[in-house]
Amino acid sequence: MGMLLLASHRVLEFACRSAFQRYRQQAVQLELVQRKKLKHLLQQHTGQRLTYEQFAKKYPLTRYADWKFNIEQSRRSGKNYLSAEKVVRFQPTSGSSEALKFIPYTQTFLNELDQAIGLWLSSLYSQYPKLRNSTHYWSVSWLPESQRKLLENDNLNDDSALLNVTKRLLSKITQSVPVEIALAESAEDAMFATVTYLAADKHLGMISVWSPTFALQLFDIIEAHNAEISETLRTGKWSRKGLKFLNAPKSCEQSYKLKYLDFQSSEAWKNLWPKLTLISSWDTASAAQWAAQLQQRVAGVSFEGKGLWATEGVVTLPFDGQYPLSYQSHFYEFLLKDSEIPIPSWQLKQGDIVSPVITTGSGLIRYVIDDELEVTGFYQQIPCFKFLGRKMTVDLVGEKLDHSAAVNVLSQFKFEDYVPITLLGIENCSRKKPHYVLLSEGNSQHQPSSAQLDESLKRNFHYELARNLGQLDEPEIKHVEDAWQYYKTLAMHNGMIEGNIKPEPLKKMKTIID
Repeated sequence: MGMLLLASHRVLEFACRSAFQRYRQQAVQLELVQRKKLKHLLQQHTGQRLTYEQFAKKYPLTRYADWKFNIEQSRRSGKNYLSAEKVVRFQPTSGSSEALKFIPYTQTFLNELDQAIGLWLSSLYSQYPKLRNSTHYWSVSWLPESQRKLLENDNLNDDSALLNVTKRLLSKITQSVPVEIALAESAEDAMFATVTYLAADKHLGMISVWSPTFALQLFDIIEAHNAEISETLRTGKWSRKGLKFLNAPKSCEQSYKLKYLDFQSSEAWKNLWPKLTLISSWDTASAAQWAAQLQQRVAGVSFEGKGLWATEGVVTLPFDGQYPLSYQSHFYEFLLKDSEIPIPSWQLKQGDIVSPVITTGSGLIRYVIDDELEVTGFYQQIPCFKFLGRKMTVDLVGEKLDHSAAVNVLSQFKFEDYVPITLLGIENCSRKKPHYVLLSEGNSQHQPSSAQLDESLKRNFHYELARNLGQLDEPEIKHVEDAWQYYKTLAMHNGMIEGNIKPEPLKKMKTIID
């Protein structure tokens, strides 16, 4: 196993090296590379030969709603209505505007993503040489059980599926958890299978997830079910019927180690996984506090934050200690804050607050990603960014509450032993009109009254108007023992995908769970 693992990593590193070298060599040619990329994409999608200036005048900004009809037509007919290129698969995702979206993945688009992942992997091998002699866990997501019929084998949300065939085959050898776990009958079974495979793997060297809360949950499950996991590893047989389709891992060594692991020790996880070198997850904006908890939970392990990577495309990647634009992947424009006129990437300046607009090999043209970034500097000519958060505006009846308003409300009611987690905009409720719910945990003696919460929200003009007109009902407080678990359950109940869920200061939900 050791020699095969090392050899696979060596070959995978070599396959990724060209992307790394090309990125550095062309970093002084941003405008030239981007104009060539746009020319290629336009010829492929539309057959047109346009300059950037002509393109900007001809094509409007778009969001998912503008593409939804053509995407649904493409899914039903098998013909691509967005581009002349065949769709390889439709990737499911979720977002603030849609409970479930399907993004078309063409081979050109997959090549764009493969290049970005190649750059990231090459950078990792350079910074963390020990990763060459260990297995990795790249997170796999799954759809809610109510929408499981939409999940086909070729639509598994497997990060390694974004690589080309050669790299994908090599990555399978180096992966700790099989992607087939996503086919489990329930999310609970899939999570149990994931942690069992992880616990079985004494060679585990990297854990790469999107949300830090997802990683924290994995550790919680191992602690809570260590006896059951240990027994599974000892016998090589699942204790759960929903996992019978999947071969159970077996390791008497890891079973014994897990059974007697001292979870109170700061070295617990390094004792279980001696080769664990790196954990990678979101660590900015609303994920920052959870990323800090994750780093504290696993002592002696390096941590790397994620760049901005949406299902629709990649924007930034960690590289040389910064988060520069993945400028060779797609064509990029940026909306300056409070502006609806995008500028190309080569016109950005340090300090600009922007939202990305991407044109990609999938057929999406001038697609707005409603995230907010700050230009922090430059790598050669390539702008580097800091992720500030989603442009989270919730508008149930015209009240237009945004991310900053929610942060202000949450901070107002926070105490040392009472923590307001998020503000939820509830669209549908059988017993009252649309309203807001403050989700909190901790000492309930400090929780505000509904009237106090209402007064705080009324500092926002449109909210107060909506309340005065009777469009919004009085807000509520939802105080629970484990707010993150409740938030995750509620998000899945509302159609979001496990693994993509992360706590946000403001979130619209269709329904609430009593």
